[in-house]
Amino acid sequence: MRTRTLLVVAAASACVLLPTTSAVAGTGPAPSPNKQSQTARSAAPSEAGNPLSAKAQAVGVCSDAYQIGATAYINRGGAHAASVKQFYSPRCKANYGYVWVWQSFRDKIKDYDVSTGVYSYARDEVVGQDWWNATNSQEFWSFPADTVSECTAAIGTLRAPGDPVAGQATTAKRC
Repeated sequence: MRTRTLLVVAAASACVLLPTTSAVAGTGPAPSPNKQSQTARSAAPSEAGNPLSAKAQAVGVCSDAYQIGATAYINRGGAHAASVKQFYSPRCKANYGYVWVWQSFRDKIKDYDVSTGVYSYARDEVVGQDWWNATNSQEFWSFPADTVSECTAAIGTLRAPGDPVAGQATTAKRC
């Protein structure tokens, strides 16, 4: 009887947690308080994206920003070279593009070009975009994009010397 009661309570709880509306660019589950506090303790850059890192703070990323949607990957030679993510700040009501260049790529290629921003489907343009040429950095944040009421996707590009065009990746559309 106790097991049946637990199953009924679990099923009812799950139904309450199901969303009843569609998501917009700035919606989605916020990270758990435990995950937020882990990020808040450090200003170190990370593949996951840390809004408290020096580079994030330099372009105005709000400290409460968290990833929305799935990660996309820029591939080169059949291997992941960089990760692309979209972040959202509830406090600042802004979206951000984020690119993390993988160490395996950085070990082979020294100076490369990178860009990131937030693509607005409503405007048909990249908002908040920033570029870096001949860099060997690992972490890249776009400027804040005022796009939370629009359908968006983060976009990132990575071009090694001698490549005629940049590789790029775009996260899934968020509405």
